[in-house]
Amino acid sequence: MKPENVTIVLDEPRNLVNIAAVVRAMKNMGLCKLRVVNPAEWDPWRITGIAHRCNDIVDDTEHFLSLEEAVADCTLVLGTSARSRTAQRNYGTARAWGPHIVARSLESRVAIVFGREDRGLSNEALDRCDGVIVIPTDPRYSSLNLAQACLVVAYEVFLAGGDPDDLPVGKRSQGPADRARMEEMFSALEEGLHALDFFRARSPEAVMRTLRTLLSRAEPDLHEAGIVRSMGYAMRNRVRRLVGSVDTGTEGSGQDPAAE
Repeated sequence: MKPENVTIVLDEPRNLVNIAAVVRAMKNMGLCKLRVVNPAEWDPWRITGIAHRCNDIVDDTEHFLSLEEAVADCTLVLGTSARSRTAQRNYGTARAWGPHIVARSLESRVAIVFGREDRGLSNEALDRCDGVIVIPTDPRYSSLNLAQACLVVAYEVFLAGGDPDDLPVGKRSQGPADRARMEEMFSALEEGLHALDFFRARSPEAVMRTLRTLLSRAEPDLHEAGIVRSMGYAMRNRVRRLVGSVDTGTEGSGQDPAAE
């Protein structure tokens, strides 16, 4: 996706707070081009005071007197609507339109148009659109806030153009455990369970096979495998120390001979 080719167009927005929330949603989802058509109010200082660190989007915002002018250079124009219309249009969910938006943005400009907060886009405005994005909601309360609608659409475009599996990695993550570390982990667990006499009425082979299946499914990283391995050694060592305390007659002395 080319984010600079995906343009959010606000047609006659009424509320400056909603404009700021739209800017923030765009920033979160990697979009940078905003166009506004006859906003009721426009105050960059107040907008950036609400949408922090979004000065670049606000400073580059383009202003137009009509929606027709705002989308004139776009090869794909999609309106948004929560209401049923008499006319049949090219309706689709934000998820369905996402890949089309991404594909078209690679070669030309795309516009996603949002209407004013109190009444949305008019039929005349939708006539200038190639399709209509619909966000499924509970029919008993279908209308979304302007910024909410923008965030949902931008999120679907973001997912369509990026890697949805690109999730945060914990600071302690050291990458997946290799086979050698996994075997050390299983060996330590088996020793610990043997020390606890866990296998008295169970088959060690069957139990360890189940644990291997369970922990392999978890795909532990090096740090996680190390913790499980340490648990096995800790069980083994604890039992050995307790047995040693009984043999030497120190049990019940008030001190824990197994304290590390």
